[in-house]
Amino acid sequence: MSLVLDPAAQDLLFREARSANTFTDEPVTDEQVQAIYDLVKYGPTAFNQTPLRITLVRSPEARERLVAHMAEGNQPKTASAPLVAILSADNEFHEELPQLFPAAPQIKDIFFAERPARENAAALNAALQAAYFIVGVRAAGLAAGPMTGFDFEGVRKEFLDDDHTPLMVVNIGRPGPDAWHPRSPRLEFDQVVTTV
Repeated sequence: MSLVLDPAAQDLLFREARSANTFTDEPVTDEQVQAIYDLVKYGPTAFNQTPLRITLVRSPEARERLVAHMAEGNQPKTASAPLVAILSADNEFHEELPQLFPAAPQIKDIFFAERPARENAAALNAALQAAYFIVGVRAAGLAAGPMTGFDFEGVRKEFLDDDHTPLMVVNIGRPGPDAWHPRSPRLEFDQVVTTV
């Protein structure tokens, strides 16, 4: 084997994992979400940036407000998932860099003094962290249903502020009946990898 990770874990995280479309009503606890975050916070980012912000949508009132901003096909999934997370990028992440990257605290002002540079870095690194989060949900034995089919500006105004850019909405829970669409094809190694 070329991979050291146990084959069952490989299946759990990648080969057998799917984006779920239905969920049981089994709750997702704060302890589970904390365990997921405490695992995935170690995923690498540039300069150890941590721009990802997670807004858990738990109350019925907040869920109703969110569903109103989802694309029509995503509304039933979001309305019925045990937990929904709005993942966003904090465009003011640089304020934490002296703490998170103590080897070079001046990086905060050297690279990220201008808002456009921060927004670009936040989008890339928060997207990396969002991917780690999805894998972490799978590592917890749960299913994730990440979606970008929603009114981004509406979600930002409803749940965030001008310093946060929504990236995706993720339904989280145990998969319910008919949770999966057939797996779509993937590109083969030779279609993706070149050697120079």
